[in-house]
Amino acid sequence: MNDPAARADLETFVARHIEAWRRHDPAALASHHSPNGVIVSPMFATVAGRRAIEESYRSLFHSFPDWSFTIETLLIDPPKLAVIARSIATHVNEFMGLPGTHRRIEFSSARFITVEDGLIATEQRVYDFTGLLIQTGVLRAKPAR
Repeated sequence: MNDPAARADLETFVARHIEAWRRHDPAALASHHSPNGVIVSPMFATVAGRRAIEESYRSLFHSFPDWSFTIETLLIDPPKLAVIARSIATHVNEFMGLPGTHRRIEFSSARFITVEDGLIATEQRVYDFTGLLIQTGVLRAKPAR
């Protein structure tokens, strides 16, 4: 679909969503999802419903209070978005049963989003979750030879 107005609406929506990320505002982030929205993520598995989505953001910012999310590539094909982003954070509080290690994590991710009626209906997150677990110290890995 080549609808300039729909594309502009999605660009504005993404800008608001990124601003909520910068503020680490779980309620604002969750408000961008439909009441029955779904996120599928390696970290939180499948999260359904705005209340659960808000709690997942709250949990993330508790474990990683300085989490930054920077979009590297944004593809818009209304009503779909593909977002390639870089995340950097410090593991400060409990994460997956591991107390804060103060280790820095850094990884790239892809998010495939469908927007309906101006809200995120579905979001599929793809990233190297094993690498994230190794960076935090939840998993240990031997160096390759």
